[in-house]
Amino acid sequence: MTILKRIALALLIVLIFTAMIVFTAGNPGELNLKLLHWEITAPISLAFTSAFAIGWLFGVVCMGLYAFKLANERRLLRRNLRMTENEVSSLRSLPLDDAD
Repeated sequence: MTILKRIALALLIVLIFTAMIVFTAGNPGELNLKLLHWEITAPISLAFTSAFAIGWLFGVVCMGLYAFKLANERRLLRRNLRMTENEVSSLRSLPLDDAD
């Protein structure tokens, strides 16, 4: 199964690079970007590739923060479960004086 995953990953990488080359060849023009007080002139392909990379990085950071939040919540739930189990076991060991 891991060989199949590696082959699929390699094909995906080749597909992405092929798409980048086709996109670069099809868009040879330049783009003027005005960001606050800066003005940058860049090729269209570089501008779109940069926007894609920045968006991907933002998504990875957001998912990392979400995964960290879930791991923290899981740790707290495990601790509460352990405390509850200890309480239940201590209550089970109490004698039943008022059973009648």
